[in-house]
Amino acid sequence: MNKLIITTIFTALLLLSTIPAKAEIIAGSSAPLTHQSFIADKDVESIKEKELKIIIESVLNKYNSPLTGESEAFVKACIKYQINCYLLPSIAGLESTFGKFIYPNSYNPFGWDRGYMMFDSWSEGFDTVAKGLKNGYIKKGAETIEEIGPIYAESPTWAIRVNFFINQFKKEEEKLTLLSDQFPVQL
Repeated sequence: MNKLIITTIFTALLLLSTIPAKAEIIAGSSAPLTHQSFIADKDVESIKEKELKIIIESVLNKYNSPLTGESEAFVKACIKYQINCYLLPSIAGLESTFGKFIYPNSYNPFGWDRGYMMFDSWSEGFDTVAKGLKNGYIKKGAETIEEIGPIYAESPTWAIRVNFFINQFKKEEEKLTLLSDQFPVQL
């Protein structure tokens, strides 16, 4: 019993009094363990853009939207004008059920200019409305959906309903995050 106690104490003292090895100094560093991302910043942005496209596309598909296939144009417009990438499709969700109910060939799913403004393409409409939101609302101090709502629409429930659609995109983003956590990419 005493031998076991003495051995345990000796082992504990030996472990506590170890001197760190200086092998790196002697042999040189072959692979320093510093944090470096293997993905360049521009690639991270590209990955985020792809995720946003997938998320937007997924929600548009759920609503059987004629805007399905236009997620890249949504993302390009929001990045260009530095606005929330879920704002434009959410407004389209509210104003026209994601482009289902618009004036024929208007490419205006936002009700922009009371729905009378005509665009030549979806991407032109997305770009025009994103620019209008940035310059006519956000830069003038209406930075939240609740602040944009009374200017954009007459309905006092506009912001609440736009937020409903924004939450649909956020839920889809959570699903994508959960999936990517379950099946990580092996580099």
